Amino acid sequence: MVKSFKIEDRAAALVEKSTLLKILNYIDTVDLKTPVLLMDGDRLRRSVATVGRGIDGCKVFYAVKANPSPKVLRLLAALDVGFEISNEGELNVLSMLGVSPERIISSNPVKAADFIESAYSYGVRYFAFDSPAEIIKMSELAPNSNLYLRLAVPNEGSEWPLSRKFGVEIEDALKLLIMAKDSRLNPMGITFHVGSQCNNIYNWNIALDKARLLSDMAAEAGIAISLINIGGGYPIKYTKNVLTVEAIERHINKLIKDRFPETAVYLEPGRAFVGDAGIMVARVTGKADRLDGRWLYIDVGVFNGLMESIGGIKYTYITEAHAGQSVKDNWTLAGPSCDSFDVIDKNVQLCEPEVGDMVLILSGGAYTISYASEFNGCAIPETVIV
Repeated sequence: MVKSFKIEDRAAALVEKSTLLKILNYIDTVDLKTPVLLMDGDRLRRSVATVGRGIDGCKVFYAVKANPSPKVLRLLAALDVGFEISNEGELNVLSMLGVSPERIISSNPVKAADFIESAYSYGVRYFAFDSPAEIIKMSELAPNSNLYLRLAVPNEGSEWPLSRKFGVEIEDALKLLIMAKDSRLNPMGITFHVGSQCNNIYNWNIALDKARLLSDMAAEAGIAISLINIGGGYPIKYTKNVLTVEAIERHINKLIKDRFPETAVYLEPGRAFVGDAGIMVARVTGKADRLDGRWLYIDVGVFNGLMESIGGIKYTYITEAHAGQSVKDNWTLAGPSCDSFDVIDKNVQLCEPEVGDMVLILSGGAYTISYASEFNGCAIPETVIV
């Protein structure tokens, strides 16, 4: 049966028209079991053709953690994209797909010893670090590897800050570069991360200024910085417009030309590659009027796909259309588990759906299946490339 959805102009502006039409057509031709993540393969290909192309000489390494589906990775591998990994599980998937080690880097500054050994044995030679303990591990398990140091930079304006767990300030960074050089390693790069879903373009100014200062200090100590890894952080549209890839990269390219004109540049997009290529499809499992308002329950939630909702990411929802449906109510949106923590969003304005109706969750391609668990027996959404 052909489905009809209530698509408002605001929602339609948040996703490419071709992606939305493709997903809607697919839903009409398949008996869909939910929850399921539908990924637009053509949109993924366009991302590969766009992201990183505005930065001269930039090499792109997809951050596997954003969406580790083998189906997604197989598509990207066929497009000659590089990959950034953090652990043995991600390495194993790429190995299964036959990805060569020259296309793989690891930007996790604190890696398990078993992973270092496996990656080094596989042929991976580029690794991040930010502590003396990591230098000791790397010198023992991956001698002569190329290292890039994680520098702490501001994350203001990012919806998912990443500045506390990793990264060091300049004085400590210089000491670590010198220690690495003295430990059978090749400290040749600097990396940073401006924060995930970053909508403050000036974070890149501060980050590259700090990297330039550290590079000059390293040169005085006899260490040549030949690589700048600018990480990820490009934002996508969830509920509003954001900085475009083109605007960000015009800005970054000017900064790099000025500060690092002869230096190799690496980029690690994750969300920017897969986020708005995916639409999560769920079903309404129940409704209730409670003391604090109206509650709507769906078969995907915090534990089995929408974990980022508890960190501040808000999604846009499209529900099925029904005759006479016009008045919107404020809903508390909850997932399928019995845990009271499984609340996705509050004050979500929706026309009332029926139990069994489908709900489309836009920009659901990033950090959904990668966070998902089977807690309470809830299904992890299957990934389908359409």
